[in-house]
Amino acid sequence: MEKTDQGPAGRGRPEAIKAVPVRHPGRWVSVAVVAVLGAMLLHVLFTNQALDWAFVGAVLRDPTVVHGIWTTLELTVLAMLMGVVGGVLLAVMRLSKNPVLSGVAWFYIWVFRGTPVLVQLVLWNNIGFLWKEISLGVPFGPSFWSQESNTLVPVFTAALLGLGLNEAAYMAEIVRAGIQSVDEGQSEAAHALGMSRTTALRRIVLPQAMRVIIPPTGNETISMLKTTSLVQVISLVELFTAGHDIATRTYKPIAAMIAVSVYYLLLTSILTVGQYYLERYYARGANRTLPPTPLQRVRALFAGRAPAKTAAPATPAGTAASDDAPDGRKDA
Repeated sequence: MEKTDQGPAGRGRPEAIKAVPVRHPGRWVSVAVVAVLGAMLLHVLFTNQALDWAFVGAVLRDPTVVHGIWTTLELTVLAMLMGVVGGVLLAVMRLSKNPVLSGVAWFYIWVFRGTPVLVQLVLWNNIGFLWKEISLGVPFGPSFWSQESNTLVPVFTAALLGLGLNEAAYMAEIVRAGIQSVDEGQSEAAHALGMSRTTALRRIVLPQAMRVIIPPTGNETISMLKTTSLVQVISLVELFTAGHDIATRTYKPIAAMIAVSVYYLLLTSILTVGQYYLERYYARGANRTLPPTPLQRVRALFAGRAPAKTAAPATPAGTAASDDAPDGRKDA
């Protein structure tokens, strides 16, 4: 019996649908606008006499500017370290059932978030007007050790205290939000297994909260890198202050600030890359597949194939499993 390619009503098989690609005229308009604006920007950069590129290169190589970079990095790293450690302690105090600890943490956050960091820098730099000496001893009694405030708190220390203590107030709210994002059942299960509150926080809650904590912490680090420019008011020479001094001496502010901006963009880009891979690391326990990295996208582009997603490895030891098991079933 001969088979035919006819449908149930005796009609022939329908032809395949011809897909017509959707046109996007708006994309071409946006490309044209961006191209024109880019050409105008390049024309200004290479024809404006106020932009002395030779002078920009000289500022980039200036020893004072290079030393200012290291001062900026030192302030950023130490202030963020102080802010993260202090923020974790304040967040735990805020979530404590002890009303005294919770109240002290709330008051600290209220004061340091409610006053500008510039004001705090000036106050720390002039602490000698409030206390001539800083002493240790019996309250309202004899002192065992004392030191002049200006000697104990030099300019760099004043800048570090102003930036770090202010950052701790903001990090406290970030860490608190991360801890509260973890389901309470995780802590209850840890306590049922005999873990103390500290152990459960360190081994169960915080590792899961890191996925929420890392993105805003990265933003705070990048912001801190640029906030260090405020220490100019207490006469500490960092990247911006070094460039500003050169601009004042040479009357070439645009070229000097372009050189400073180049270094800020370079440092910010490095921090952004580090933040990206740190977020990717802590997303392993939450996502089954990880999106391809920029390097993998470039390799796939040159290889002429679509970039493949990376399977997320197993959750690191010491961290709690997510609500969904890897095979899609709910944990028992």
